[in-house]
Amino acid sequence: MASKTQSAQRKARIEEMRRAERARERRNRIITITASAVVVGALVAGGAYLLNKESEQKEQKEAAAKAPVTDEKSWDAKKLGRNHVTENVSYPMTPPVGGDHNQVWMNCEGDVYKDPIPNVNAVHSLEHGAVWVTYNEKAAADDVKKLGERVEKTPYSLMSPVKEQSGALMLSAWGKQVTVDSATDPRVEQFFTKYVQGSQTPEPGAACTGGMGSQ
Repeated sequence: MASKTQSAQRKARIEEMRRAERARERRNRIITITASAVVVGALVAGGAYLLNKESEQKEQKEAAAKAPVTDEKSWDAKKLGRNHVTENVSYPMTPPVGGDHNQVWMNCEGDVYKDPIPNVNAVHSLEHGAVWVTYNEKAAADDVKKLGERVEKTPYSLMSPVKEQSGALMLSAWGKQVTVDSATDPRVEQFFTKYVQGSQTPEPGAACTGGMGSQ
């Protein structure tokens, strides 16, 4: 009789252990499914956020490209001339924003030149859709440094000193030019957005490497 009782107790304990194991497995499955759902939900939400952010940034760039740049000077691109010449050219503006130029362009793949560069080669870079950032001795060293960093991160841009220019900090593209107050002037970002390979470019997609320069 005692033996039967012990056997029944063992069976009961085994069954209880089995029920407990099944309960643990169910809990683990629920935890796994819940965690997976949270991860998927986070990925979906994150993807939607990134898509919305990219859409907003695109809209902001499009708006900047359409809006006029305050105090910008413009020249008729059709009257600037685009012939290749071997001699120096006397340009009507400093720095020049277009006109006849040398057949070799200045490298403009984010190139920052510490010394003056030939106008006739820089103008060719503008023809390819580059933005040319220039400065003179009146420019603050911190502004020059920050603008140089901005140029280095931007394909189809270049930077160099131009002693004779009227403004301390100036940005030029083909047929376009503006004098800015500082490196943080909002017109800097707008000018880059609007004119790096912008609609004013006579030869969009033309190379900014393989020309003249240190890089």
